[in-house]
Amino acid sequence: MKSKKLTLGIIAIAVLAAGAFAALTLPPIFAKTAAAQEAPAASGQQAAPHISVEGKLVPVRSALLSLPVGGRVDAILAAEGAMVEAGQPILRLEDARLRAAVAQAEAGLARAQARLAELKAGPQPQEVTSAQTAVDAAQARADRLKNEDDIRGADANLAAAQAAQAKLLEGAGADRLTAARADLANAQAAVAQAQAAYDRVKGNADVAARPESLALQQATNAYTAAAARLADLERGASVADLAGARARVAQAQAQLDALVATRPADLAAAQAELRRAQAQLELTAEGARPEVIAAAEADVAAAEAAVDQAKAALAEAELRAPFGGVIAELRPVAGEQIVPGAPAAELADLSAWQVETTDLTELQVVRVKEGDAATIAFDALPGESFRGIVSRIKAIGQNQKGDISYTAVIRLDRADPRLRWNMTAAVEFSK
Repeated sequence: MKSKKLTLGIIAIAVLAAGAFAALTLPPIFAKTAAAQEAPAASGQQAAPHISVEGKLVPVRSALLSLPVGGRVDAILAAEGAMVEAGQPILRLEDARLRAAVAQAEAGLARAQARLAELKAGPQPQEVTSAQTAVDAAQARADRLKNEDDIRGADANLAAAQAAQAKLLEGAGADRLTAARADLANAQAAVAQAQAAYDRVKGNADVAARPESLALQQATNAYTAAAARLADLERGASVADLAGARARVAQAQAQLDALVATRPADLAAAQAELRRAQAQLELTAEGARPEVIAAAEADVAAAEAAVDQAKAALAEAELRAPFGGVIAELRPVAGEQIVPGAPAAELADLSAWQVETTDLTELQVVRVKEGDAATIAFDALPGESFRGIVSRIKAIGQNQKGDISYTAVIRLDRADPRLRWNMTAAVEFSK
């Protein structure tokens, strides 16, 4: 019995010694907490459900930034450690081809918009006039073919050629020869009379200027012409003249035959052209059909989408801050080639901090809930403590060397300029 009491006494002393050692080794605030937990046990009361774990300090808002496209870094637009506003560019890739694609898409949009505006504006007066002129010309051709004036003209040409040929074949008639001989005799008599008058004055010094000289010359020319006409009549038509006459008759006949043969086809073609010109005039006067305007509007919408797509591709070549904060890390440098999705910068809003636990076990997490108060002590700030509230508890635990740990997120009640990202902390939860 005595040995049993002795054993219990030794155990009690060991427990008290362990509690005293823990109070000496824990941070001051947790040493007080440990003492508070031991006090009720020594007096026989139930211990308060205090939980002490480790954690790290992180910004409430942070992001690891990357680009969806790869390329060569053209410019670094914000330095590491700099404050940036939401939407401010941080770095830009080489984008000459992307800018050219935007310009090309915008040109296509302008062309589609101009076409749509042209269709909606309707026809210009000059276009209607031009279409009307085409109708008038087609009508005139159809009317001319209906009247057959060209056939009648070709028929007349053929008759004239045939008459000329017949005249050549008949040769000179007796009456024409008699008349030609009489003309030659008269011309010869006139020459004799003029010669006699000239002989009377040919001794004068001014004989060349006298009317007798002119009369003789004229009579001589008339005689020569009369002799040539008579000789031509007596000689008759030559082989070449007859061949030429036959050729003219054949040509006139061919022209008439061609007109007669092609007249139905030409008339049908002229009437078809007239109908086509009239239809074009009606279309021009009425303007664009609704379905044509709808197609043009669709072309404009497609061109606008192409512009948006090109601009989106251009925007992807520039890394911008999604929110205001500090560039905690900037990895690439100008001229470096980066791949799509590779981390390029880390951005954080350092105006608000939170602590994330690192070793909250599955046995402890069931005793912690959102809204619980917590006391935080940072290793870098001994003797100081911060208050916080559990804002959320991540649903999935992580396996850490065989133990499952859960992350509780604690929002601090105040900021401190001495706080730095990833500082280690001791967290005590209390009810």
